Amino acid sequence: MSAYYVLGAAVPFFDKSLQLSNGTAALSYGEFLYLGQNYSMAKEVYTSVLKGASDIKKFGNPYLGACNMNLEGLMMGALCALGQLETYQGNYGNAEKALTQALTLAEETYGEKHPKVGVVLTSIALMYRRRAMEERTSSLLVQEGLYRKVIDILKVTETESEGSAPVVERSDIAAIARGGYAEILNVQENRKSEGEKLKKLAETIWKNRRLTLDEALLDLESTKISIIDPRISRILNLYIKSHGPS
Repeated sequence: MSAYYVLGAAVPFFDKSLQLSNGTAALSYGEFLYLGQNYSMAKEVYTSVLKGASDIKKFGNPYLGACNMNLEGLMMGALCALGQLETYQGNYGNAEKALTQALTLAEETYGEKHPKVGVVLTSIALMYRRRAMEERTSSLLVQEGLYRKVIDILKVTETESEGSAPVVERSDIAAIARGGYAEILNVQENRKSEGEKLKKLAETIWKNRRLTLDEALLDLESTKISIIDPRISRILNLYIKSHGPS
C-alpha cells in the first residue's frame, strides 16, 4: 500500500474536523497536506489560520482552543509550519519572515527559555542550513549560535548507569540541535573531536524509527518529507513514492 493511498483515505476525516474547528485541527490538516506534497493548499490552510486568529484578536472574540492551546500558541504554530514549508520550497525570504514572527510570539508568550522557543530556533537553524547548502554559501556562525541556544534550553540529563542513554525531553529537537551543531564543529579542524562526541550523543538521543537524524537535518537528497510540529515538539515525516497508489 502506498503513502498516497493512506493519505487519500484520511481526507474525509480532516474535512470533518475542519467543520468543527479552524484552529488546531487546521494545523493538523496543514501538516497532512504538506506531507502529501500539496504545498499550495497547505499554505492556504496556514494563512487562513493566521487570518482567523488575527480577526479574533482584532474583534476581541473568545477563542476556545483545543489541547490547551491559546490563541498566541495557535499563531506561533501556524507561522512555524508556514516557515518550514517556505524553507522546503526554497522561498527563504518568506521562510525567515514567518519563522522570525513565530520566534517573537514564542518568546513573548512562553518566555525565552521555554522548549517551544527551542523548537522555533531549531526550525530557523535548519532553514539557514538548507539555504547555505542550496546556494553554496556559509552561515556557520549563525547556525552555531542558534543551535547553542537550543542546546542550552533543552538540556540533557546524564543517567547514573554507565552506558545508558541520556534522559532528555523533546528528544527529536534536542537531537537535531546537537546533530546540526556537530556538523559545524566537524568542519573545523581544531574542533573535530568535540564534534564527533556531540554527534554520538545526538545519535543516542535520536529515537525516531521512521527517519534518520541526517534526514531530519533536511538532507537535500532525502526522499522523505518532514515537518516539526511545535505543539508536540516532534518531527513528523512520510516517505513519498514516485508513483501512484498500488
